[in-house]
Amino acid sequence: MSNRPLASAGRAVPLLRAGLIAGIVVAAAMYPLAALTGIGAKATAHAVEQKTSILKTALPAETSYLYAPDGKTVLTMFYEEYRKYTKIEDMSPNIQQAIVAAEDNRFYQHHGVDPKGVARAFVANSRSGGVSQGASTLTMQYVRMALRDSASTPKEVQEATQQTSLRKVKEMRMALDIEKELSKEQILERYLNSAYFGHRAYGIYAAAQIFFSKTPDTLTPVEAATLAGLVKSPSEYDPITSDQKDAFARRNYVLDNMARLGYMSPDAAAKAKAEPIQLKLTNPPNDCASMLDKYKATWGFYCDYLKNWWSSQPAFGENRLERMDKLRRGGYRIVLALDPKIQEAAEKNVGAKDGTGSPFANGIVVAEPGTGRIKAMAVNRTYSLDLSENPNSSNPEAGPNIKANYPNTVAPLLGGGSLPGYQAGSTFKMFTMLAALNSGTKLSDTINSPFKYQSAIYDGWAPVNASGAMTGVQTMWSGFGKSVNTFFVQLEEKIGAEKGVRLAEQLGLRWRTDVDRDHASPDNAHKWGAFTLGVSDATPLEMANAYAAVAADGRYCEAIPVLSILNRDGTPAMYKTAGGVEREVAKPRCRQVVSADAARAATDAARCPTGDTPAKGGCGGWSTADSVRGTVGRPVAGKTGTTDSTRSAWFAGFTPELAAASFIADPDNPFNAVGDGLSQVPVDAVAMTLRDALKGKPVRQFTPPSDQIVG
Repeated sequence: MSNRPLASAGRAVPLLRAGLIAGIVVAAAMYPLAALTGIGAKATAHAVEQKTSILKTALPAETSYLYAPDGKTVLTMFYEEYRKYTKIEDMSPNIQQAIVAAEDNRFYQHHGVDPKGVARAFVANSRSGGVSQGASTLTMQYVRMALRDSASTPKEVQEATQQTSLRKVKEMRMALDIEKELSKEQILERYLNSAYFGHRAYGIYAAAQIFFSKTPDTLTPVEAATLAGLVKSPSEYDPITSDQKDAFARRNYVLDNMARLGYMSPDAAAKAKAEPIQLKLTNPPNDCASMLDKYKATWGFYCDYLKNWWSSQPAFGENRLERMDKLRRGGYRIVLALDPKIQEAAEKNVGAKDGTGSPFANGIVVAEPGTGRIKAMAVNRTYSLDLSENPNSSNPEAGPNIKANYPNTVAPLLGGGSLPGYQAGSTFKMFTMLAALNSGTKLSDTINSPFKYQSAIYDGWAPVNASGAMTGVQTMWSGFGKSVNTFFVQLEEKIGAEKGVRLAEQLGLRWRTDVDRDHASPDNAHKWGAFTLGVSDATPLEMANAYAAVAADGRYCEAIPVLSILNRDGTPAMYKTAGGVEREVAKPRCRQVVSADAARAATDAARCPTGDTPAKGGCGGWSTADSVRGTVGRPVAGKTGTTDSTRSAWFAGFTPELAAASFIADPDNPFNAVGDGLSQVPVDAVAMTLRDALKGKPVRQFTPPSDQIVG
C-alpha cells in the first residue's frame, strides 16, 4: 500500500463519497464490533442471531449417488450443484494452504473480520472512486455462501448476495459470531465444501474430480494453487478455456503467496510456477439419461422409475417439487433393488421377436414376492433423450399425435409415471377369482357357461367366449385355464363386480383415465361388468406386483425400487406411518390383502393356463399358454390377456420366487393392433426370463390350498 499522503483538495470529494458508503463497514469491522451500536444493529440483531444459529449447523447442497445392488458401483448422480462433502482430514494440506494464500492471508490471525484488510480496501476503493478491492475474509465469504445455500426463497437469495452496506454489516457480525462457535479448521472445511470453482464444481471434491480426476487428498501444490485461484472468478481464470494465460497468472500469484506465507520454499514455488497447467478432465454423469455407458441404454428405465417413485414419497417433502429438490441436493446414497442377473435375462428375452425398431413396445417387469422389490425392468427401446433416429421425429407431416417413441425414448412405458398403461385383457380375471375365493367360493364350484351370456345385471350386456370349445360346465381351474369369459362374468355377478374392483385397488392398481375412474367409482363399480375382462388400463409394474402378492400367499407389498437409502450422515432415511411410527423408507411395506388359503387356491387354478399341473384339480384338457411350464422347467402359474382385435397382448406369470408381467402394444397408437401373430411374444418373454433368472436355483413348490377351499 502506498505511503503517500492524500492531501490534495481534489481527493476530498471521492474520499467523502466513499466514506459515506463504506464508513459503516469500517466502523463495524473494528473488533470487537463496538461500533455497531447506533447504526441499526439492534433492529437486526435478532435476525442476525437466528441466521448465525442456522449457519452453525447448515450444510451445503450435496450430490446424491445412485449405486448398483453391490453398493459400490456408481451408476449415476443427481445434482443441481455437483458436490460431495469432504472432511478436512481428507483434504491435502496443499489445498488448505492454497485457499488461504489465495483468499485470506491473515485467516489464522483475525477473528472473522480483518481490520487491516478493511482499511486497505477502504484506501484502494477511495483512490479508484469505486469498488476495486474487497475486504471479505474466508469466514465472511463462508457466511455469504452458507446464507445463499440455506435460502429457501428468491428474496432470501437476493438478501444473501446483494451489494449493500447493511448486508456487509450483517455478514461481519455473523462472521464474528461464527468464529466464536467454530474452529478455524471447521470454518475452512465448510468453506472448501461450499466454494464454487466453475464447470458445476461446488466444493473441493467436485473441483478435484472435474479438473484433475482425483480426490482432494492427492492434490499437489500446483493443482491446489490452480483450483484455489478459481474461487475469485471461476470464469475469468478458467483453465479449461483455450487461452490459459489468466489462469496461469492467477495460479502463480497463489504460489507466490504460499511461499511468502511459508507454506513452501521460494525454490519450490519458482519450480512450480514454471510448470504448465495440466488438466485431466472428468464429466460426472447427472440423472438417468447420462448413466455410465455400461448401463445407460438398459438400466435407464429403471432409474426413471426410481425418480417417479421418489417423487411420490412424503418422506422427502410435501410435494413433488420439494421431493425432487431433496434428491438433487440431499446427498443421499441410494442402492437399487435391481438384480443384474435378472435384468440381463429380461433384456435378452424381451423383444426377442420384435426389436427396438418396432412401433410395438414389448416390455417386462419382474417383482419379488414378499418384498415388493422390483428386480428388473426392460423394454425393446433405448433409454435416450436423442430422438433424432426416431421415425417421424423431424417429419412435420406426421402430425402432432405421432410420437414415434422408438428406438429412443424416456417415456415411462413400464409404469411408475404418468402414462395410463395398456388394456390388460384377461389377466384381470385373477382379481375376480381372488375376490370370489376370499368370499367363500370353492375351487370346484361349477358354472354352466354358454358361448354367449346375456347379462341381466349389466344393462343387457352380452359377452362371448373366444371359441365354442369353452362352452359348458366349468370349475375355477378350467374356467381360468381356458380363459372362459362367460364363466367369469357369471362369477362376477355372483360376488358383485365391486369386490373385484376394490381388490384390484388393494393390490396396487390405479385408475388413470377419466373413463376408468368413473367406472371404478363407488356409484358405478357394482355394474362394471367388463372389469373382469380387462378393459381397464394397467402397467406391467402394477400387474407384476399384483401377481407377486398371489405368489406371496396373499400378502401385498408396495412396489419399491431400492435396497437402501442413506442420508448424508450415513443414517437410514426414515418416514412416519399414519400411526406415527418411524420406519425406514427402503424397507418393504406389506399387508395381507386376501387369506393365504385364497391366494394358494388362486395359484392352483393359475397353474392351468401355463400347462402346469395343479395340486388339487383338473384343467379341463387344454390351456391358453401351455408352453410356459416346459420353458420355465419348474412349477409356474400365470394368465394370458388379449384385448379386442388383439390391440395389446399380455402375460403375467409367477413362481414362488419371482413374478413377472409382460405386454406388447403400440404406445403411440392403441388402435394399431399387434395381431394374433405377436400375442405369443409376452408369453415367451416371461417364460424365458423366469427360466434364465432362476437357472441354478433350487426348485421350489407351491403350497397347495386346503381341502376346505377346494370343496
